[in-house]
Amino acid sequence: MVLLGLLARELGGDRRAVALAAWGGAFAGLPLALGHVLLTSTIDLPLTLGVVLTALVALRSDPRWWLLAGALAGAATWNRLLVPLLLVGLVLGLAVLGPREPLRTRWPWLGAVVAGVLAAPNVVYQATNGWPQLAMGAALSESNADDVRATLPLILLVAIGPLLVPVWLAGIVQAWRLRRARWVLVWTAVVVAFTLGTGAQAHYPVASLEVLYAAGCVPVSLWVGQRAGRRALVVGAVVLNGVVSAVLALPVLPVSVLGRTPVPDINVLAADQVGWPEYVDGIAEAVRVADDPETVVLTSNYGEAGAVDRFGTPLGLPVPHSGHNHLGTLPGPPDGTRTAVLVGYQAPLVQDLFTSCEVVSRLDNGLAVDNEEQQAPVAVCRDPVVPWSQLWPRLEHLD
Repeated sequence: MVLLGLLARELGGDRRAVALAAWGGAFAGLPLALGHVLLTSTIDLPLTLGVVLTALVALRSDPRWWLLAGALAGAATWNRLLVPLLLVGLVLGLAVLGPREPLRTRWPWLGAVVAGVLAAPNVVYQATNGWPQLAMGAALSESNADDVRATLPLILLVAIGPLLVPVWLAGIVQAWRLRRARWVLVWTAVVVAFTLGTGAQAHYPVASLEVLYAAGCVPVSLWVGQRAGRRALVVGAVVLNGVVSAVLALPVLPVSVLGRTPVPDINVLAADQVGWPEYVDGIAEAVRVADDPETVVLTSNYGEAGAVDRFGTPLGLPVPHSGHNHLGTLPGPPDGTRTAVLVGYQAPLVQDLFTSCEVVSRLDNGLAVDNEEQQAPVAVCRDPVVPWSQLWPRLEHLD
């Protein structure tokens, strides 16, 4: 909220524009959903807005702000590697649309040095470990590309909220009017092109849409002026958009009725927050069925692993293993382990790695909420066909 308000002020907004940007942007659909749980996007959004704000201040008045912009950009690389898209859009936008004068000074390049120094440890890690971020991006693209490209136009309409689309469209005009903000349009184009090209995740443009929304609050405030009817229209749109966003993004509805609403279909994050204690209870029952004190729990993804780690200790469950993403780089079960409870949709794909596998139950949240885990198989598998030290690399997967 603070950063969006500051962006509106930096882009020429009065007090009303600042308030409109802060309240409307913070209670928009996708930012509210991403801010409710801890994801890479949760951290990326404020860092990205901070880079944009400090760059705009540097272009307006004090070039020393480039150093802070560089520091924020460097810090952002420790979360994920999307901030280079912003830097490409910034440099390309200034070079093509101006103002070009700052690029002839040392300050932007000193900011780039600061960003490089802060990013260096992460870049070195990536380079010496086979560029796992690129591998993850390729895996996301393989899994999501068709859906991302098909849904991106819809995401652009609903990310901030359909009622507020006219505001960020007005922000395109406002950014063009301010010569020092035109690079924001180039950055937006770069992000959209990258999203379409890679097909990794459809929410990548949300930060640039937030900036355009903040910019659009400036002409909208001028349009409202002193007219009570227009003020009521804008305030009503912001409030209604916020209420709808809260219902979709936050745990507002009772969990007992959630499965009978369209919310889980609209917001996968809402669906994925349901049923974890019940799922772990089912996994614990499968471990009891296995009747082997050395049984290990092998989950298909980090969500299942996290749930077992969080809720499984009181039930006597062991520390879970998973081949998913970074968890696959951790040590697997020790050689000599004969019994494993395989959880999730990976189980049918790897059952041939064991002498026997029997599906003993399926995960059920008991609430009819159709999320990624609902009805996933839970299998008891015995006697791996090769030692775990050889089997474990075959269970590693990115998606």
